[in-house]
Amino acid sequence: MRAGLYCRVSTDAQVEGYSIDAQKQLLEAYCISKEISDYEYYIDGGYSGSNLNRPSIKKLLDDVRAKKIDYVIVYKLDRISRSQKDTLYLIEEVFNPNNIGFISIRENFDTTTPFGKAMIGILSVFAQLERETIYERTRMGMKERVKSGLWMGGGLTPLGYDYDRNTGTLVIKPKQAEMIRQVFKLYLEGMSPDIINDTLGMSGETVVRKVLRSPVYIGKIPYKGEIYEGKHEHIISDELFYEVQEMLKKRGNNDLKKSSYLLSGLIYCGYCGAKFRYQKWTENSTKVYCYSQQKSRPRLIRDPNCPNIRAEADEVEKYVLNELFKLSLDDNYFDKRMTDNIKDSEEFAESRLKEIDKQIENLVSALAEGYFTNEIRDKMKNLEDEKKRIEKIINNKKKKDISIKNFKDKIENLHEVWNDLSFQEQRNILVSLINKIVIKDNNIMIYYNNVV
Repeated sequence: MRAGLYCRVSTDAQVEGYSIDAQKQLLEAYCISKEISDYEYYIDGGYSGSNLNRPSIKKLLDDVRAKKIDYVIVYKLDRISRSQKDTLYLIEEVFNPNNIGFISIRENFDTTTPFGKAMIGILSVFAQLERETIYERTRMGMKERVKSGLWMGGGLTPLGYDYDRNTGTLVIKPKQAEMIRQVFKLYLEGMSPDIINDTLGMSGETVVRKVLRSPVYIGKIPYKGEIYEGKHEHIISDELFYEVQEMLKKRGNNDLKKSSYLLSGLIYCGYCGAKFRYQKWTENSTKVYCYSQQKSRPRLIRDPNCPNIRAEADEVEKYVLNELFKLSLDDNYFDKRMTDNIKDSEEFAESRLKEIDKQIENLVSALAEGYFTNEIRDKMKNLEDEKKRIEKIINNKKKKDISIKNFKDKIENLHEVWNDLSFQEQRNILVSLINKIVIKDNNIMIYYNNVV
């Protein structure tokens, strides 16, 4: 048999009482007793056993993999490593796959015997327990840190911020912060993430989407599915952030690119509430009509007897564009339409609040019956968050005034540049401006985004 005799002593060797010479003598005596005459010493003097970054242990492992030895022998387990995890790694991932026996004299530990193999299983259990305990402590410590408003650490610093190790908080990087503000502004103006990426020279449209969805920029810290108040400074306002979140839901990002119609997804039925669809009718005609009248999509049907009309798509689009252009050109018309829209939107918001209360009531009933799932919990949280936002907007006159001003800024000179825009840019702008278009017979009502 060929054996590798491993010895290690750290810098506090005299305190430990295991000198290199003492270990060599004990290992040699063991080899004589077992009639092992072919052996070689691998000695790491002055190295800690807390990791495997040692020259002789590396040489030993190379020889193991090269099949130059049959056994690895140590005087005591902690000589090869003080880490239970590393010891188990060496046995399970290096020694066993190479048919190498591992022996520790002091503990009478021999992986070639049934008892030794059983001990490996026990080691595995305790190593797993150690890993889980460390993970749980780390996770709990991190959660408490985040709950106190501190950032998780410097390795995951979001764009727009630096990490201050002294305070444990994020600090704004002015140039990057200005880019973040531009990302939100351009998205609301109708630009898609890929166009924003090209415009600002960022590192990919996925980065743009990540920025748009991150609550970090309104002073929050997301951690393990929860959102906590951070101690860092906002880059954008709460109002702007939530406006963009609603826009993200509506535009669905990828769905925009697939649409070949200007108002696709924006038109609703004034009778049953179902969405309208575009359909090529004749060579020169495309119509829009209620999905309740389209039997091939049963999940979209609200009323199979819906009596609404089938309108010419060109006429609906022309009407909507003329309304927008008129709003941008006529201040008196703009003021009147905004007043009407606020009234209509508030009525719609009140109706939505009643729907939310009813849905929450149904979910509470499900919980009472013992149906507790993450899906129910998340649904309730989303509904409650939406309710708070709607109530806040309804009661916030200042925000209404700001929303109207922002809307007016967006449509300024729209009639002058419209024909110079690509179809995708035109569609993005419409989606950013319009919440929905309701058709009931020959009447068309336009509801605008965030004008509540």
